[in-house]
Parts: sequence; C-alpha cells; structure tokens
Amino acid sequence: MGWVGRLFDARDSFARMVLLDLAGLGYLIFGPLGGSRPPATQWVLAVIAFSLGLVLHRRPLVNLVVQTALLAVAIPLLDDITINQVGASWALLELTMRAEATRTIWLAAAGLAAVALTDSIGEPLPRFLAGVVGLLLEVGVPLLLGLVVRTTRELTTQAQQRAAEEQRRRESEARAARADERSAIARELHDVVAHHVASMVLRVGVARHVITDLDPRVDAVFGDVHATGTAALADLRRLVAVLRDPDAVRGDAALTAIEPSALPAALGAAVDRARQAGITVEADIDPAIGAIDAVRGLAVLRLTQEALTNVARHAGPSAVAQLTVRMRDGAVHWEVVDDGRGPVPAPVPAGGGHGIPGMRERVEVLGGRLAAGPVEGTGWRVQTVLPAVPEGVS
Repeated sequence: MGWVGRLFDARDSFARMVLLDLAGLGYLIFGPLGGSRPPATQWVLAVIAFSLGLVLHRRPLVNLVVQTALLAVAIPLLDDITINQVGASWALLELTMRAEATRTIWLAAAGLAAVALTDSIGEPLPRFLAGVVGLLLEVGVPLLLGLVVRTTRELTTQAQQRAAEEQRRRESEARAARADERSAIARELHDVVAHHVASMVLRVGVARHVITDLDPRVDAVFGDVHATGTAALADLRRLVAVLRDPDAVRGDAALTAIEPSALPAALGAAVDRARQAGITVEADIDPAIGAIDAVRGLAVLRLTQEALTNVARHAGPSAVAQLTVRMRDGAVHWEVVDDGRGPVPAPVPAGGGHGIPGMRERVEVLGGRLAAGPVEGTGWRVQTVLPAVPEGVS
C-alpha cells in the first residue's frame, strides 16, 4: 500500500483534511477565474467549509451534513460552487471509509445527491443531463473509492485474523507433537535406559559385597562405577519427571536444566516471592553456589521454594525465616529455620512441591538426608547436606 495506504488510514483524517484545505485555498487564489478575485461570499463559504472540515475530521457524518448544507447555500448564491462540491464529496468519502453501518452510507449519499440535483432542476434537458453526469462524479466516485478502501481494509483484517488463527493452530499442533515426543522419550528412558542402569548399579553393589579380598584399586573402580551409576539414575529420574510434566516447572525460567551461574539469582527470586507473601526472610547465600552442578542446583532451589512455602503456610505472615546456603569441600549445606510466630496463614508464594516427603525424596536421590523438626520455642528447622559429586560424575 505504501504512502497511498497511509494516506487513507483512518488515523490520518486530519492530515487528509489539511491537504484538502490547502488544495482549496490554491484553487481560490490560482483558480480558473482568469485571475479575478473570487467574490466575498465564495471566500466566506470556503473558509467556513475549511474550518469545519478540520474541526469535524473525526466525526465524518456530522461533517458530511455540514458540508452538504454549505453546498445547498452555495448553489443559489455562487456561480462557481467547486469548493463546496469537493468538500461535500470528500466528506462522503470519509464517511464511506469509516461508517460502521452501510445503511448510513447509502442514506448520506442519497441526501448529497438530492442537494446536488437542485442545481439542475428546471434547466433544459442537455444541462440537466450534464448535471446528472456531474452527479456521478460528485457522489459516485467518492462512494466507489470509499467502498474500495473499506473493502480492502476489511479483507486485510480478515487475512490477518486467518493468519493468526493458522499460527495458533500450528503452535497447538506443534505443542501436541512435542508432548507426544516427550511422553515417548520418557517411556523409553524409564523402561529401557533407567532399567539397565539400575541393573548395572545393583550388580556392582552386589559384586562389592560378594567378592572378598578385593584389590584396593579394583574396589576404588567399583566404587566409582557405583557412584557414577547412582548419579546417572538420579539424572534419569529427574529427566523422566520433567518430560512427563513440563508444566511443573512453569514460571521458573526453565529450571529443568538451570545454569549453575543462574542459581543465585533464582534463589533471590524465591526469597523475593516469600517476602511478597509477608514473611521476613534473611538470606545468607554463598556466592560459590553458582559453581555446583545443575542437578544439585535444581535441588537447592526446589528445597528453598518448598521450605519458604511451608513457612508461609504454617508460621504465618509475621514469621522470620533464615535461609543459609553454604559450600564446604564441594558439599552443599542448606538450612531454613523460622521462629514460628503467628498462627494465621499467609498467602502461599509460587513454587514448592509435595511437602517434607517430597523434599526428603529429592535429597535422598542425591545421596543426602533431610532433617526436619521443631527448634526451641515454636520454630521449625529444615536442613540437609548434599554430598559432593564424585570425580568423573557430571
């Protein structure tokens, strides 16, 4: 469409009216009157038409009525009514492009045609026929052009809507296909890969207990294989859970495979959500936590979310919680303790899993143990140590 389409954009009615007024002013000054000055009446009617066209540019129906009335006044008073004819025709064009009901358009066109015909009534037949032809230009052309612009705009809108619907349909089909693929992968991982890895870990463990008097070097290899297999099983179980229920981590910035460097910021976000729920949270987070592996990093984040959720649920909005995350010799020391103030529950922040049992299962998969219980007064403490990852285990 380019600048032509821009010219007929509904938002640019003021710019179009300014251009029309400038063209009308040029006609008055340099028009076909042989340089003679237009009569004062023509100037007055033209200025009124110019001014009201600018004022009413956002109200096309009112502007058309006004311009048609000015044309009706100009017909008996002026020999040259071009200014008022063009003003009324342009007002009809604007109305045709922007009116909501087509009935309004046809009634307005009929009204303008009736006023324009008054200039030819009573004239000889040739002049009357010339007036009818002029009527086609005065009413038919703006009506046709407006309908073309209107139809083009509607077709463009429909095309955009169809394109948007098609895009949504494709995205829906793609999501369904990805869900099917995730389910298939999860089944394969669980039924084949995880089964074989678990069998390997079990056999290595049995071998270490059955075979006596092992060479220390062989025993170290067995230990390394057992630790590696155990870590691989933990990763597989976590991956299967994510594949089966990806919505479980929605809103947490794709925490299924959180980058280690992003963990401090994610922990900060969890603390902020708890504070928004009304809890006072004092956080002591070791910057070195950003260097741990992705699996333990995700566990630390999930434990933090669940623990702060429990504080909000059970300790109340006046509670004070202390979050501590420390790195010592590669192991992660994690603890959340609260003072247990107030029996009134607070709004539960986003995040969390399935309470203490879920936290315990998550910790045990990584080789740690979760301790949870009351502290002096009415407080509660949850703490664990996630062991360091053995060398060679990623």
